[in-house]
Amino acid sequence: MKYAAVGPIAIHLPERVETNAQLKELFPGWDLDTIYEKTGIAARHIAAPDECASDLAVKACQKLFAEHHIDPQSIDFILLCTQTPDYPLPTTACLLQHRLGLRTNVGALDFNLGCSGFVYGLSLADGLIRGGSVKRVLLITAETYSKYIHEADRSLRTIFGDGAAATLIEAADEPSLTAFQFGTDGTGADTLLVTKGGNRAEDAAIKPRHRHRWQSALYMDGPSLINFTVTAVPQLIDDTCRAANLTSDAIDLFLFHQATRKMLDQLRERLGLSEERMPMALEHCGNTVSSTLPILIDDLRRKGKLNRQMRNMLIGFGVGWSWAGCVWQDRWRR
Repeated sequence: MKYAAVGPIAIHLPERVETNAQLKELFPGWDLDTIYEKTGIAARHIAAPDECASDLAVKACQKLFAEHHIDPQSIDFILLCTQTPDYPLPTTACLLQHRLGLRTNVGALDFNLGCSGFVYGLSLADGLIRGGSVKRVLLITAETYSKYIHEADRSLRTIFGDGAAATLIEAADEPSLTAFQFGTDGTGADTLLVTKGGNRAEDAAIKPRHRHRWQSALYMDGPSLINFTVTAVPQLIDDTCRAANLTSDAIDLFLFHQATRKMLDQLRERLGLSEERMPMALEHCGNTVSSTLPILIDDLRRKGKLNRQMRNMLIGFGVGWSWAGCVWQDRWRR
C-alpha cells in the first residue's frame, strides 16, 4: 500500500497589499494599534476586482510546477478547497484542469470548507492514494473573502486576506499523515456565514446570531467563534493524540489555522504551550482561511524549522462549525 506524503508547496498572494497604515489614513477613527494587538495582522493581500479564486490558484500551481520541476501531466487528481468559487457551477476544479493544461483523465472536485479545509484535503488525498487509483494529487486552497467584505467593515477588513496555496501530495512507501480526527457542529452555522448567492430565499436563510453591524455580505460573530474554538480544539488534540498513541508532550510543533493572534494566544494559554511550539505566520498576509496552514508550513520550511524526525500536529477549525486534526511528519526531501 502507498500513503500520502506532503511534497512541495507554492504560495500565491495577490499583488495588491493593504496595510494597517493605509487603513488608518482612510479611516482615522479606527484604532489600528489596538486592532493589531488583537489580530496580530499588519497587512493583507487583496484580489483585484476581476481576480477570482481560480486565478490565484492557477498562479500558485504554475509557480509550484516551475520551481519544483513538476510535469503537469503527472497530476492524477485535483482537489480544490474554496468557499469563494468562480461560479455556482461548473466546478472550479474543472476550470483549473483546462487552464493548467492537465490530462483529461484526471479527477477534479471542489469541496466547500474553510478553516479546516487543508486537513480535510490531506485526508481526501490520503484516501485516494491508499486506494491505489492515483499517485499524485494537487491539493489547492484558494480564497477571495475580500469580495464578501464591505470597505467600511472594521471588524472583517482588518482580518481577512486573499491567497492561494498549491500543495503536491505524492504516494510514499511509509505513512507520514496519521490519526486523522474530525468534528462538525452545525449549530454554529450562524456565527460565520454568507447568506446571499445561494438558492435559499434570503428571508428564510439562517439568521446571524447577533445584530449584523456592518454592510458586508460576510457575517462573523468573533466571541462565539473563540468560545467554540477553546472548547473544541483541546478535545480534538486529545482525540488525535489518543488515535496516534502519543502524549501531547511527544508533539514537537502544533500548527494551527491562523485565525487571529488573540484566538491563538487563548488556545496557547489554555493548552499550556510555549510560543516556540505554536508558531504563527499571519502578520503580513492575514487570515487566508483554507490557505493559512500551507502558508505556515511553507514559512517554517523556508526557515529550516521542520525536519523528518519531528512529529507535528495540524489543526484546522472554524466556519461550519468544522474542525479536523492529524499528526504529520515532514518527509519531503528539499
